[in-house]
Amino acid sequence: MNQVLRHRVGRTDEPEPAWEVARLLRAQGQVSEERYLALNGNYLVEFDNGSIEVLPMPTTSHQLILMYLHGLLHAFVSRRGLGTALFAALRVRLWPGKFREPDVIFMLKKHAQRIGEEFWEGADLVMEVVSGGKEDRHRDLVTKRREYARASIPEYWIVDPREGHITVLHLAGKRYAVQGVYSKGQEVSSVLLPGFAVDVKEVFSHQLAKNSSSPHKRRP
Repeated sequence: MNQVLRHRVGRTDEPEPAWEVARLLRAQGQVSEERYLALNGNYLVEFDNGSIEVLPMPTTSHQLILMYLHGLLHAFVSRRGLGTALFAALRVRLWPGKFREPDVIFMLKKHAQRIGEEFWEGADLVMEVVSGGKEDRHRDLVTKRREYARASIPEYWIVDPREGHITVLHLAGKRYAVQGVYSKGQEVSSVLLPGFAVDVKEVFSHQLAKNSSSPHKRRP
């Protein structure tokens, strides 16, 4: 619950819940899609069959990688008029009662009618930058792989900073097949977008240096 706490204005000693989310967490399993969509705030949450799932706060390195990948994809598709590429936080409905917020999402121009103001109905390509926690890694590597395939999303990129590689999955029937696992010194290529390629080394160079000092550390 610490991810949904905030302080009263002008007070620093009495934290209180962000009630809008706290009430939904208390009602896990009974939250309607309408109540989830009505959340009006910058909350990192996804929706699964009546329950709210609180996401980890992105790190600086996570956001730098995300920004770089989105920039490359946006430049590629916009120059060619292929479709729309955006980034989190933006809701994607995989099926009724199931919403995710992929780090990078792309929709082909021919499917533009599936782009809504509040959420997209699926996507044609999604990318996830894997977070560090065990639960978060399982979500991106296993759970979302299964879910995105079920939602018939043609291509899924799993960007794993810890392991230093990018896995490209493409839909083969109802499951994903591995197009390739790419490491530093290699280029990632897309099945959906021929000609779109990314240098893996460049992707992972967009991280905060490991020896960077934290602003929260005490100074002598």
